[in-house]
Amino acid sequence: MERTSSVRRKAMARQHKGEVMIAGEQLRLRLHDGKLIKDRRYHLRTYPNCFVAQELIDWLVSHKEAPDRATAVCLMQHLMDHDIIHHVCDKRTVLKDAKLLYRFRKDDGTFPFNTEVKIFMRGQRLYEHLIADKNSILQLREEHGVAYQRSFPGCQLIDWLLQNGEAESRRRGLELCRALQEHGIIQHVAKKHDFFDSGLLYQFCINFRRRRRLSELVNESERNDDEGVAVSTPEDNHHDSPFAVRKNPPQEGNSAFQSVGSGKDVKQATSGRRGSLNSLQLHSAGFAPLVQLSSTSVVRYNPKSVLRRHFTCEEILAPGAPFIKKVLTVIGDALGWGFVVRGMAPCYVQAVDPGSPAASAGVKVRQFVCQVNGQYVLYMNYKTVSRLVMTGPRIVILEVMEPLE
Repeated sequence: MERTSSVRRKAMARQHKGEVMIAGEQLRLRLHDGKLIKDRRYHLRTYPNCFVAQELIDWLVSHKEAPDRATAVCLMQHLMDHDIIHHVCDKRTVLKDAKLLYRFRKDDGTFPFNTEVKIFMRGQRLYEHLIADKNSILQLREEHGVAYQRSFPGCQLIDWLLQNGEAESRRRGLELCRALQEHGIIQHVAKKHDFFDSGLLYQFCINFRRRRRLSELVNESERNDDEGVAVSTPEDNHHDSPFAVRKNPPQEGNSAFQSVGSGKDVKQATSGRRGSLNSLQLHSAGFAPLVQLSSTSVVRYNPKSVLRRHFTCEEILAPGAPFIKKVLTVIGDALGWGFVVRGMAPCYVQAVDPGSPAASAGVKVRQFVCQVNGQYVLYMNYKTVSRLVMTGPRIVILEVMEPLE
């Protein structure tokens, strides 16, 4: 009983972190729309995609996101504590209402895609696919005389994962579903059972499409700490909410297809232990199934480009260029593929998870991506390349140009 209670508390804490991630992403997109996030110069140096803390506090108050400046600062500090935003030079751990530059980690590729985040992003992607499916398995169903909206039998979800290439076997599908439950993304409708490949009914705990208010999440966190219970709102029950996490095309740095990998220029951020990549932005984004997290472990990420210098597409294609062409077959696992791409054309491999399918297939940092599943992508940016991988089959055929050392 004590173990069950502990598991539920962990799932609730992870669910809250997921809610904060969604709220932070919704805010980031709104700030991009409002042009508060842009390139700025300070002391003869340009800082891309950043915002001035003082201007953001003004915006939060004027848009009724916070009743006063002190509250607005607390809300932004909450995002900072959850590694959503940071000071552009990482010199400050506290957000100040001043003319200081801060940036969303999604906008500079430093978001710590640990196992927890990867599972969350995988769950978000599955939720969106299931909601959009005309013959969705999410339906009104009854268990022990009680009706549950948008519920599904565990065995049907695993069937769906297999049919859509999200799992290579029922065992892998079961591992993925149990990881989703462990991380507070799905649950038994009556919260009485773990996930089984059976007719028991389950539901998503999170409505990824509902618009979040930061003040609501901070208050929820405080209530959870005090009472040890999950708090939901009526809006969570409406999957037709008009507020989507991505109401515009993904901004740069917003791909769900990203992962972390160690390299030369590596920094550390306290977080959960990394697993294989994405199975939310998602192995790829990252996030091996059922990995036990540790609050004292660290996750590594590459804050800067791994390229020694910039190359143009013409340089890469030039006769006699110092590159060798390779064709690699990456077979994604339950959590994804395990590599990060960056760049605006050509795009290149920024990081590779050492224990991922990508690493096993021979994907390496600094390789330039020329084709994805037969489609020529050398002149495409990484957002498009990421989308092609994420929306394609589980087996990805990559043609890359690897620089000769």
